[in-house]
Amino acid sequence: MLTVASDIEVLARFGRALADPIRCRILLALRQAHAYPADLADQLGISRTRLSNHLACLRDCGLVVTTPDGRRTRYELADERLGRALDDLRAAVVAVEADKTCPDADTKGCC
Repeated sequence: MLTVASDIEVLARFGRALADPIRCRILLALRQAHAYPADLADQLGISRTRLSNHLACLRDCGLVVTTPDGRRTRYELADERLGRALDDLRAAVVAVEADKTCPDADTKGCC
């Protein structure tokens, strides 16, 4: 059964999804058009297994949904407004110091 998440929960789920660069790339790809896992894996240059794990996370966060299409499964953003939110986030000006990273960033950096 689907439920509606609270404002804080929605932001936390969105933040969790955006915390990984691969998930960001998946969301941006799905912002353009729905896609199938094999095509996404090829487009993003990652293994299907790795893609599958990230798609599961995005489903768990409630940001993508699946639609059966014959023997395949198509993925798309759960709500078209998520695409606009991604556009707004990408356009936002973020003030960062060149020699600083996020406190909890891994070795690859914050973003």
